[in-house]
Amino acid sequence: MTRPRVLVTGSVRPCNGAEQAGVRATYLRSLISHGMVPLIASPHVATDSAATLLQGMAGLLLTGGEDVDPAHYHAVPSARLEAVSPERDAIELALVQRARAEKLPILAICRGAQLVNVALGGTLWQDLPSERPGGVNHAQTGGRSQRSHTVRIAPETVLSGALGTSDLAVNSLHHQGIRDLAPVLTASAWSDDDLVEAVEAREGGWLLGVQWHPEDLADAAADAPDHGIFQAFADALSARPAAAGSVPGS
Repeated sequence: MTRPRVLVTGSVRPCNGAEQAGVRATYLRSLISHGMVPLIASPHVATDSAATLLQGMAGLLLTGGEDVDPAHYHAVPSARLEAVSPERDAIELALVQRARAEKLPILAICRGAQLVNVALGGTLWQDLPSERPGGVNHAQTGGRSQRSHTVRIAPETVLSGALGTSDLAVNSLHHQGIRDLAPVLTASAWSDDDLVEAVEAREGGWLLGVQWHPEDLADAAADAPDHGIFQAFADALSARPAAAGSVPGS
């Protein structure tokens, strides 16, 4: 038995007066519990190292975090734009392009879904409350495993197959969102105020992006339907040639 290796994009945060690079453990536990081996990529890595980072990997997981710089979709920054990370934007945009060229499966979560949309030619709402006010609170104040609103899911999509349902209550921890969808992507879920909540690739390999945080929901409950997202990702990785991006199982 082999276990597929997944490159997980990290962020940098202050810690005891210094910088610390990494990811929240819920991402890692969700991958590990579904038979995958995560390896974390620091945003400090230069963009010309994207091919090296993905060497030997079976797939790519793009995590949540900072706002995406609107310069990448030729927009003027909003006064409500929050912190951006030029280094992180640069390496993640390069990783998406390289992974797509190699047809590596991509799972993109929250900022990750937004980043994928921008990388493939789409745009974002920089601040939903001011630019697209609606009846759904997309920035909940409760715990990360709280389900605060519902999304409706298109039938016969990767997402509907993974979750086995046409609607799902999700958590919501974002103030940006997908505005113009990239040409190669199609929407597969929406909130009640019609904001795109999930995207998939029309062609060019397996790609699923979700606006909520399934890793926190899956980590909180063994029977959470969100486990299906990670299982679908694992299945897509396992469908690749046996020697591609896998390590012997224990």
